[in-house]
Amino acid sequence: MTTHPIDLLLTGIGTLVTPLGIRPLRGTDMQQVQTIHRAAVAIRGKTIVAVGTEHDVLRQIEKVPVLQTVDLEGRLVTPGLVDPHTHLVHGGSRENELSLKRAGVSYLEILAQGGGILSTVRATRAASPAQLLTQATRSLNEMLLQGVTTVEAKSGYGLTVEDELKQLEVARKLHEFHPVDVVSTFLGAHAIPEEYKANPEGYVQLVIEQMLPAVAERELAEFCDVFCEEGVFTADQSRRILQAAQFLGMTPKLHADEIESLGGAELAAEVGAISAEHLLAASDAGLAAMAAAGTIAVLLPGTSFNLGAAPARARDMIDRFHLPVALATDYNPGSSPTESIQLIIALASLKLRMTPEEILTAVTLNAASAIGRAQEIGSVEPGKRADLAVFDAPNLAYLPYHFGINHTFAVVKNGRVVVWERRRV
Repeated sequence: MTTHPIDLLLTGIGTLVTPLGIRPLRGTDMQQVQTIHRAAVAIRGKTIVAVGTEHDVLRQIEKVPVLQTVDLEGRLVTPGLVDPHTHLVHGGSRENELSLKRAGVSYLEILAQGGGILSTVRATRAASPAQLLTQATRSLNEMLLQGVTTVEAKSGYGLTVEDELKQLEVARKLHEFHPVDVVSTFLGAHAIPEEYKANPEGYVQLVIEQMLPAVAERELAEFCDVFCEEGVFTADQSRRILQAAQFLGMTPKLHADEIESLGGAELAAEVGAISAEHLLAASDAGLAAMAAAGTIAVLLPGTSFNLGAAPARARDMIDRFHLPVALATDYNPGSSPTESIQLIIALASLKLRMTPEEILTAVTLNAASAIGRAQEIGSVEPGKRADLAVFDAPNLAYLPYHFGINHTFAVVKNGRVVVWERRRV
């Protein structure tokens, strides 16, 4: 320990719970979390320098000046939560579709009628960058107040070169000024726009030949995703788009097997995708291929809950296939209009039958791994970034047990207290 001052010392932590490491955890390892009672965390700048019992941390820093000490009065501390699948930047909302859904009209039928994603495309194209920024900022503020410190944000509601760039530029601006880190994914292949309805292959060429190069030239996205689904993009089209993205330096992701089993999980493994997301209809062969490839399964229980669909086979993924599983909100205006990662935590327990420890790993270290950030965030240990969530809860199990409220008391982001008593600081 150097003699440079400790900028922030967190004491009085009732229980600190965290997974450990810089790689995603899979199978039974997802339950292996470190629990420290009466803990403390010492932070210098943006980095954690000491973690342990309060007695041990104070002994480590006894000769080091401490600039600020914050007593957390017995609260629960975890790593800052990570939401690795959102559609953060978009225009409008789609509450008008509720009556259609209640009448039994399916997601794909609504899309075929020009609703669903295409409705949001019209609203996003009509919105100015300032309007998109205002709407997305409100959502990002809500995510922060839920304990989220890093999110992934997909484009995919523009479906023209200009409007896809507009979405990604707004996401970059959010990353620059908001406390929450925003990691961008290009999802131009989210739907076939109405003007290409009779020529879907022409739209695929537009994505490959114009959109991807424009995004890469401006360095607006780290990842490329495709909605591989019946009536949207075939496995062959998805493969060509993702291979073109890889050539330009983007890492593949995939909306895979959400409604129909089209071999999306197998394709994700084939192209070396960092993650495959949804997976409600994924085959055993696809899940086995993902496990062999090291592809992370990002599950979205808010979406299946809202659509009235059977949830993903989380227990099979963890117990049989030993997949690393992450959880996300899938925040979007249609199938999962919620910014609440804590709702997802409850649904993961109630619907996916995951344990509190597995859920914590899935919304921290594995979620960070799904966006290529596990070296920096996702656990509370020396050398990692000081991103922490503080909850008014006596223990980890209390978070999924007491559902329907926001348990967050405080959030530390990059070594600074940015939320206190459930309010932005």
